[in-house]
Amino acid sequence: MQERRLNKYLADSGFCSRREADRLISLGQVTVNGKRAVLGQLVPSGARVMVGKQLVDAHSDRVYLAVYKPVGIVSTSDPREPANIVSFINYPARVYPVGRLDKDSEGLILLTSDGDIVNHILRAAGKHEKEYEVAVDKPVTQAFLDRMAEGVPILGQVTLPCRVRKTGPKSFNIILVQGLNRQIRRMCESLGYSVTRLRRVRIMHITLGKMRPGQWRMLSQQELAALLRIMGE
Repeated sequence: MQERRLNKYLADSGFCSRREADRLISLGQVTVNGKRAVLGQLVPSGARVMVGKQLVDAHSDRVYLAVYKPVGIVSTSDPREPANIVSFINYPARVYPVGRLDKDSEGLILLTSDGDIVNHILRAAGKHEKEYEVAVDKPVTQAFLDRMAEGVPILGQVTLPCRVRKTGPKSFNIILVQGLNRQIRRMCESLGYSVTRLRRVRIMHITLGKMRPGQWRMLSQQELAALLRIMGE
């Protein structure tokens, strides 16, 4: 195996993103073959890389999962949260959620061991579509749809234009390229509506399909190839 830069080695292992790897290296928390690592260092094949007292292995295959997060599960890897999604899935390798889906919502979320993908997607605000099915407490009007589509003032800013269509008397479909905190719920509240159910059905080209709450699957080869292409790898 070829030499790799240390930050890429740590990202490939799923331990953290490259940016976080550089921070850990700068803090002196990373060693290579027992010696304190430096920024930009190359890792030869067979080297023993440790972060603190933890051995890091970047030789295992990367994992990419599509998960149907149920209501009540929290999209974090923090073990201090008893309902964290990583413990809920209990996958036999270290994985992290990509982005967030609030506790009261359900639907598609991605989990991966690829720290670079996590970092890239989270930085790419305003570029990647996410699609949701939403039910509300009052009849959906054309005026409501128009306001949602053109942008709603929340959290000190106006949301970006989005695509919205009515799917039932009290339901609609919405496609966003933003990921503000509880964005759809806040947009609806701003217009006098309350969300009764919110389900994410698509992230970019990856769809929820026929999965049920709590189920997960590996990304298909086609989905993964398209994802890596989008990420510029």
